Amino acid sequence: ASDVDALCACKILQALFQCDHVQYTLVPVSGWQELETAFLEHKDQFKYFVLINCGANVDLLEILQPEEDTFFFVCDSHRPINVVNVYNDTQVKLLVKQDDDLNVPAYDDIFRDEEDEEEDSENESDGLEPSEKRRRFEEVSPLSQTWVFFSLYRREILFDYEQYEYHGTSSAMVMFDLAWIMSKDLNDMLWWAIVGLTDQWVQDKITQMKYVTDIGILQRHVSRHNHRNEDEENSLSIDCMRIAFEYDLRLALYQHWSLYESLCNTSYTSASLKLWSVQGQKRLQEFLADMGLPLRQVKQKFNSMDMSLKENLREMIEESANKFGMKDLRVQTFSIHFGFKNKFSATDIVYATVSLMENIEKEGPETTNFIKALDSLSRGNLDKLHQGLDLAKKQLRAIQQTVASCICTNLVISQGPFLYCSLMEGTPDVKLFSKPVSLCLLSKYLLKSFVCSTKNKRCKLLPLVMAAPMDVERGTVIMVGIPPETESSDKKNFFGRAFEKAADSTNSRTLHNHFDMSIIELKTEDRSKFLDALISLLS
Repeated sequence: ASDVDALCACKILQALFQCDHVQYTLVPVSGWQELETAFLEHKDQFKYFVLINCGANVDLLEILQPEEDTFFFVCDSHRPINVVNVYNDTQVKLLVKQDDDLNVPAYDDIFRDEEDEEEDSENESDGLEPSEKRRRFEEVSPLSQTWVFFSLYRREILFDYEQYEYHGTSSAMVMFDLAWIMSKDLNDMLWWAIVGLTDQWVQDKITQMKYVTDIGILQRHVSRHNHRNEDEENSLSIDCMRIAFEYDLRLALYQHWSLYESLCNTSYTSASLKLWSVQGQKRLQEFLADMGLPLRQVKQKFNSMDMSLKENLREMIEESANKFGMKDLRVQTFSIHFGFKNKFSATDIVYATVSLMENIEKEGPETTNFIKALDSLSRGNLDKLHQGLDLAKKQLRAIQQTVASCICTNLVISQGPFLYCSLMEGTPDVKLFSKPVSLCLLSKYLLKSFVCSTKNKRCKLLPLVMAAPMDVERGTVIMVGIPPETESSDKKNFFGRAFEKAADSTNSRTLHNHFDMSIIELKTEDRSKFLDALISLLS
């Protein structure tokens, strides 16, 4: 699939294949249609297919209709996993961590063997006269009452199981685990696993608790791979790579930008200080004054700031942030050093890779962006990574400007059970938000900011549905639903199922093509009836 975690898992798998000289074909897919097409094109040449971050949450065999000698290895963080995939022990092999709790219903609760059905119907008809038997058979046939009861019970269990969409352990971490078990894990692979996990955190796909737990697991691997004897003065060569665990500032790209730009374009600081208002800009100046940082220093590139200021910068910022109500400005993360000169944090890499993958400037065929993003993860391609960082700055600026204009022009409206915001054609940067990851980032930043700006207590607890123009010529919009922004949020999303039901009940022309069920495409003229159905469904 086209997401950063999948790219990282792919890099680890490629490295493992390289170890054993395994030949393979790599095909990027952005949705179910592309997955089906890719399978049809390759099914005659290949018998083994590895699906990364796609394929777990639908019945694969039903969708792809493969031959009996075709096998699928599915490494996918999407949950819940389709029950048919879980209980298929021949053609579908799921790669999941052993301690991942999948909460799958018991086999006997959802599947009945044909023998069981026959027994049931025989038991019911035994002891009746032939004429009675026939009449009774006509009344109940073709399903016995037991079967009807079982169907209702099964539907209820599956509804509870499939109601919410959420994410399990990052696929890159699962792949790294595999490499570690095979004793083929390298420092590069460990770094990709870190970036995969960080992607889940940046995109708000997992809870803080899950993030901290997984960071702890990776930290043990980091100390195993990166311990060096401190006495050896020359132990660090110019082309070496080392990974370090650290408590860093939650400021986007600040080491490759100016501190001022980073404070303005990070969702956490921007929402906390309410930077879209005049009052917010004033608070930012007070915040900088409280730290005792001169504006001239803050507005120049981070690399060019005075060394004396940079040495205690984190402590200074944290101390002032606490006074201004930003208690979570410090975050556990990892950074990587290439030789002496280049240092990147894991979040830098995530932002850079996302913006390379969703770059809207056309440069050749569809797969160009995917290949570029994949290449930027290798340490030999620093030029591509720097290009990604420049694009990421543009993307973050565009997101913050759009958030500010949505809040200042009151575009976020309460529809009852959810908040709704729609971007109009002609809005600046609207083309960027026709891409799924960028639209999701925008939606999450907008909801954070709205919760900080609204006085209405009820609105603070609502989820958000956001729409943006997708393809003007075809008259379609892309729509995403995200769960409420609360401290205790379990990051589970109910919009996938709700979108399906609303589309069915109104015959809206929708396309449920994304691997995340909570992202759909919809015909513009069907939007109002679709939203009406969604409101009545969730009320």
